[in-house]
Amino acid sequence: MDVGFELQERELTQEEVKELQEEIRRLVEEKNAVILAHYYQRPEVQDVADFVGDSLELSRKAAQTTADIIVFCGVRFMCETAKILSPRKKVLHPNPESGCPMADMVRADQVRELRKKHPDAEFVAYINTTADVKAEVDICVTSANAPKVIKKLPSRKIVFLPDQALGEWISRQVPEKEFVLWRGFCPPHFEFTAEEVRRLREKYPDAKVAVHPECHPKVIEMADFVGSTSQIIKYATGVDARRVIVITEVGLKYTLQKRNPEKEYIFPESMNYCGTVYCCTMKGITLPKVYETIKGEVNEVNLPEEVMERARKPIERMLEMS
Repeated sequence: MDVGFELQERELTQEEVKELQEEIRRLVEEKNAVILAHYYQRPEVQDVADFVGDSLELSRKAAQTTADIIVFCGVRFMCETAKILSPRKKVLHPNPESGCPMADMVRADQVRELRKKHPDAEFVAYINTTADVKAEVDICVTSANAPKVIKKLPSRKIVFLPDQALGEWISRQVPEKEFVLWRGFCPPHFEFTAEEVRRLREKYPDAKVAVHPECHPKVIEMADFVGSTSQIIKYATGVDARRVIVITEVGLKYTLQKRNPEKEYIFPESMNYCGTVYCCTMKGITLPKVYETIKGEVNEVNLPEEVMERARKPIERMLEMS
């Protein structure tokens, strides 16, 4: 399947991919491990995973397994969340350099300073935040449950961080609340422009448009459907349309094609080298790195007990409310 990006630094042959995947699966069984892969991961990494999904969904699945080792193919905050929810398990990150630029746009000390300015507000963090930031807020949310959860919060004033685009979209769903938005953003999702979507609509007038809420508000305004990655999958594979224009990271195309190959999924072109918008930190995880990580049990994710305990509370509160 053509998913619009290079498989890795040196593209592996099909035989090499198969051999690596077989060896990884052998190590998974030998070490009582579980492999988690986000939807934005490379196809060959998704294919070797036990579970493919959104970050929080994956962490919850891992916590429910009897595995001793969690190999999380995602960005750093996802690995931290897995560790928070499974503190006694060994969590390994195949590429420690794979961080999330948006998550890094807000620090714990900045949250503490902001609390002084807004003592009457509830502080809500997108799950796409570091463990240190989660430890400073009242509750976490996902892009799927945010409107529902925030509607239930007792405070009228909400400080939302770090994603301003998601925060603005939520504020439209919950107009009864007053929002203070942190000015963070997801660089890949902000690459999409309303003009690109307009051109695609003109080229494919019969297509529906599904947009992730991390996109710019002007892009969101052009959507037939706005939702999280999992919600986009459900919509795009089930909607009564042969073509769906999908405005999110191109790694999702592989999952969509597997779920419903009868439809055509159109992703915007971009000025980067591979022609589509992609998350370079997600794509920093390769099959050889997964193999080396599980083989040597390296790149373990460790967090201070006090941080994990405090960060777990806003996640558990979210789960109770959603």
